Amino acid sequence: MSASEVQRGSSTLESPHTSGNGRAFTAGRTLRHGAKVLPEHARGHNRSLVLQTLFHQGSMSRADLSRETGLTRVTISDLVAELIADGFVAEMGVREASGPGKPAILVDLDRSGHRIVGIDLSGSESFIGAVLTLDGDIVARREVPLPAADDVVSTVVELARVLVEDSHAPVLGIGVGTPGVVDDRGVILTAPNFGWAGFDLEGALQNALGLPVLVANDANAAVLAEYTFGGAGDDVLLVKVGRGVGSGLLAAGQPMRGSRFAAGEIGHVTVGTDGGPVCVCGKVGCLEAWLSVPSLSARLAEASAADRDGILRDAGERLGIALAPVVGALDLSEIVLSGPIELLDGPLAEATVETLRARTLAQFHDSVRVRMTEQGQDIVLRGAAVMVLSGQLGVS
Repeated sequence: MSASEVQRGSSTLESPHTSGNGRAFTAGRTLRHGAKVLPEHARGHNRSLVLQTLFHQGSMSRADLSRETGLTRVTISDLVAELIADGFVAEMGVREASGPGKPAILVDLDRSGHRIVGIDLSGSESFIGAVLTLDGDIVARREVPLPAADDVVSTVVELARVLVEDSHAPVLGIGVGTPGVVDDRGVILTAPNFGWAGFDLEGALQNALGLPVLVANDANAAVLAEYTFGGAGDDVLLVKVGRGVGSGLLAAGQPMRGSRFAAGEIGHVTVGTDGGPVCVCGKVGCLEAWLSVPSLSARLAEASAADRDGILRDAGERLGIALAPVVGALDLSEIVLSGPIELLDGPLAEATVETLRARTLAQFHDSVRVRMTEQGQDIVLRGAAVMVLSGQLGVS
């Protein structure tokens, strides 16, 4: 699908089936199709529109689909027949009769007909992979210890192969969430922890595995999971706290990647002018040096119980300082935190909200909400599944 501008309900974009790159989640794209489209792009777009409607609303008749999508019954009949033949839609039996006439046959996404493999490379001690249903449910999980830098690719390939064997259904694709700055072709522009610079991870995995592969930054994958499975709105910033600190952003339903694919790299923003801890990047007072799990845990371990809340509130205030300009510039109303709940929830989150409200325009931003994700450690895996759903089916 093209990366040109889209407005919900008047898209001029092609479907991911016709674009050649299969990347429905890249910048400049509204994730969810909402209406009909121009004739030259209609077939692929309307196919995705049908799948999207069934994905979110469940089984319905062809007549229901026609009403929901605004497509003619003839078009719906044709598209449903094509999707059944391709194995993505299945007839689910007849609706219970509620009046005279022939009961309608219900159709739905064939949710058990395909599987997705998701892989999360963001862990500090291990790589995690899973087999997921099209609904994002995990049906098999594997974990391998963090390998040496020279063995990362071979370890990921082997992990993916094992998961494909565990799928027991055709695999729609493989999604990978990784630390680092990743461009729109799955090339790792920089990932210091793995020693990668300009490395085509997506191409390497696709050549080795012979399946569609999509690679994205782990925080960008996580925000997709929150959007599709976590109930987030069209304007949301997800802050992922782990070995480092990063964020993923949706604005008006579009993933924001940046002109150099580094949008959301907030970890090395300096927060405050009062010095602070030395960051691994060499600067003093970076957000990551205050907020990352290793640095925050180390300060808590050295502190007394009475000082614990103060340390957490201080870290939350630093996060609020970093986020306030973003909230103000983009008029965001929701911040989602992903990471250890024992660190992020409570005093830290409360201080973040207080700082955001103090540093933004009260008339508009007093209602800004900061909450924990409910998806726990699986958020990147589920986001990787959304990448595949979006790239292969136009569903998110």
